[in-house]
Amino acid sequence: MLFNTQYPLVQAPMAGVQTSALCIAVSNAGGLGSLPCAMLTTSQLRTELQAIAEGTTQKGNAKPYNVNFFAHTPPEIDATRNQKWKNALAPYYAELGLNIDEFPSGQGRTPFNDESAELLEEFKPPYVSFHFGLPKPELLKRVKAMGAQIISSATTVEEALWLQANGCDFIIAQGLEAGGHRGHFLNHDLNLQMGTFALLPQIVKAVNVPVIAAGGISNAKGVAAAMALGASAVQVGTAYLLATECSTSAIHRKALQSEAARHTALTNLFSGRPARGIVNRVMRELGALSEFPPEFPLATPGIAPLRAKAESMGSGDFSPLWAGQNASDCVPASARDITDMLTPGFQH
Repeated sequence: MLFNTQYPLVQAPMAGVQTSALCIAVSNAGGLGSLPCAMLTTSQLRTELQAIAEGTTQKGNAKPYNVNFFAHTPPEIDATRNQKWKNALAPYYAELGLNIDEFPSGQGRTPFNDESAELLEEFKPPYVSFHFGLPKPELLKRVKAMGAQIISSATTVEEALWLQANGCDFIIAQGLEAGGHRGHFLNHDLNLQMGTFALLPQIVKAVNVPVIAAGGISNAKGVAAAMALGASAVQVGTAYLLATECSTSAIHRKALQSEAARHTALTNLFSGRPARGIVNRVMRELGALSEFPPEFPLATPGIAPLRAKAESMGSGDFSPLWAGQNASDCVPASARDITDMLTPGFQH
């Protein structure tokens, strides 16, 4: 079986809404659990990897799992763009009683680096996935040397071919329906992005490595459809957002179970890069895809105080409520029950 798991099912790594608990639960339920690492410090990553090593080992046998990192190139801070972002958010700072003069800036997210590689060499995870392409060749060589297999996302056929040529063992065909950040890295033109079931067969035809379908797949019928179109596995994220083991906030959970979840959009307001989430106030008022945010990931620090203050008042007006276009099957349940709901699709 692909990934040496009971099912060819990957739990999408979802930074900000999950810890090792969800990864452990899915791996133990027969899928490939994933840990998002882009927002973790080295100390936090060590703690999470230790928890996974302990939580997925039964009678001496360790279940496979995946760790996920971003592979972006950190941009230089542009004072002019940062000021533009500050000006756009200033009215909201005033409304919530925050001091705009304390407007924070910084990178927000760190890409895979030597420090990350050194820690992974200690734990030797069987699968390592990347978003926004792949890390530098010397870093990728280190990951492969520790025995890990490489997974990365493609949003176009061109990206899939590039990933195959540069050492990827599995390619995720990330359709436009998927929640969270778009994985595009060769071209930022959103007009090139397409839906999962249009993208998937094209990538399957173009490459010689296993292809994982992602985006809008939330039930067994969706799984079966992806497999019928040539996928070797599926990746599911949104359907796990209400899992008992997921750390999704109460505000996010409420939004996912409301009519608001029917309306998602790509937005760059929370990080500077297009990502799909439930439409909220700041997306409506500034425009989901806005000219104001600085380049990814420099937008995150500036909007973070608004998010924290609003959430303390019970509001998700400034929160990234990540979700795919199909949240209709998103129900509160254990990760095992959600996995069991998906797996009949592999039997068709």
